[in-house]
Formats: sequence, structure tokens, C-alpha cells
Amino acid sequence: MMTTALAGAQAPAAGRRRKVAAPAPTGPDRIPRPSQGWYRDKVTGEKYRRVTTILSQGSTKGDVLSLWAANLVAETAFAHLPQLVAASRRPETRTEVYDWLRRAPLRKKDERADIGSAVHSVIEAHVLGEPVPTDLVDDPEMAPYLDNFLRFVEEWQVTFEASEMVVGNRTAGYAGTLDYLLRSPLIAAEFGIPSSTVLMGDTKTGGELDVKGVYPEAALQMSAYRKAEVAWLQDGSTVPMPPTHSIGVVLHLRPEGYRLIPVACGDDVFAAFRIVQQAADWVSGLSKTVVGQALVLPVTEEKAAA
Repeated sequence: MMTTALAGAQAPAAGRRRKVAAPAPTGPDRIPRPSQGWYRDKVTGEKYRRVTTILSQGSTKGDVLSLWAANLVAETAFAHLPQLVAASRRPETRTEVYDWLRRAPLRKKDERADIGSAVHSVIEAHVLGEPVPTDLVDDPEMAPYLDNFLRFVEEWQVTFEASEMVVGNRTAGYAGTLDYLLRSPLIAAEFGIPSSTVLMGDTKTGGELDVKGVYPEAALQMSAYRKAEVAWLQDGSTVPMPPTHSIGVVLHLRPEGYRLIPVACGDDVFAAFRIVQQAADWVSGLSKTVVGQALVLPVTEEKAAA
């Protein structure tokens, strides 16, 4: 006897399983997550290009990273010159040391990524009023970052409006995760704006405190977030992107201290971001199709008969 669900319908063939539709996402599961350079809206199915991917493909950031990587390999080589010379004399160690040397930039990037992720976890816990994860509290490497972040919050009288919030611009087809939105009467006074003004904020942990650690791409990134159309809240619901000032701040956070850097992220910077987005579209799409195969001269009857 057929069940009520199959009444009036054709029974499935023997051994064939019925495809069951996945349940609609609810709560935080509705928040898009990055994957392979894209964010996918789990409710609508729409895909949005990741802001950081756009910047890596369409801006000069790649040139800066290439120069940084070359310098790091050179510094690593000179710092280990005796070991490299000794290893080069033995075929069994030459390849191993060669691979170790060329992977120096990857090791440094992984190290910075680990520190950056840990710092963001500390900041997010503070913003949400949650305890900092025990493994980070007990990590001596993280202690100075945490101390300097808390000092920044106290000294500048910072209150946070949001943290690690996914935002997207459906019209322009991009999405990303902003670091935080904040208010600060002292920062507002520096900018000559009302103390209640919401500011875009970001944290960078690279470089050294007394040298450049904040780059122009930060302005492009923050302008993209500022011009988002929609924001996903912690419970998975969406709201219009809150308005923020045309100048944001980047917290350059290092073990030895911090610097607070103002960064323009207004409409003119967003217009530049859109150009970068077009360049990224070119790199990831059309550029792969414009160069054809080499032409071959046709074989004439005379040449074929020769």
C-alpha cells in the first residue's frame, strides 16, 4: 500500500533512492561563508566575489608581495649562508635545502596568518563580551597583542557596534567580512565629526611598528565594505548596511605597541575599487580567452606534391 506522501504519484524504481531536498538554512547557517574566492548566499544561491580576492587579482598588491617574497628569500639565504653552502656540496641535501629556502615566504605568510587569525579571535571575543579563548590567553606570543589592543580600546574610549560581520553588495557582486564598526569620541574629535558617528575599523598585524604596515589596499577594502548594501547579523538575519563615515581607521597592532592610522574610504576610493574589480574580472575571466593558438600556414597543392 502506498504511503500518503506517494499517493497519486509513481513509486520509485526498485533500489533507487528518492532525492530529499536539503532543509532551508536557519539562524547563523544563513550567513554566507567564503570558499575559493567567493561568498554564496545560502538562501538565494547567489554568488559574490570575495573582496580580498578582487584586491589580490586586480590591484598592485601582487607586485608588492612578489618584492616582499624576493627580499625575504634573500634575507633568509644570507642568514643561513654557511648551512646553504655546506648543503649545496651534497646532492642528497641540495634539493631539500633548496625547497626549504624557496618556501620561506610561505612559512612567513602562514605564521602571519596564524597571528592575524588569533588577534581577530581576541578582538571578536572582546567586542561580543565573551571570554577570550583560553589557548590564546595562555599563549605568551599573544599576550602583548592582547595588552596593546585593550590599551587602544581604553585610551581612545572605543565602543564597538559590530565585529566580523559579513556584508555584501548584490548590485556590484561582491562580499566580504569587515573587522569591526566602532565609535570613539576622541577619534571623532580628531576628524571634527559628531562623537556618535560610526567608523569603519580594521586591524593589521604585519610589518614593524616603526615602518609601513598599512598599505593603500586597506582603503579599497574598507570602501568596499562601507558601500555594501546588506549585512548579515549573528542570528543570520539581514539588515541594510549601517552608514559609516568616509574616513575609517586601521589599528596597526604589533607586540611592541600600536598605531592608529586614518584611512580614506569615501566614494572616490570606492570608484577606484570598482576599477580594480574590473581588472580582477579581466584577470580571472576574459584574459584567459584572448590569446589563441599559433596559426599554421595552409598546405598548398604544390607543397603537398613536392
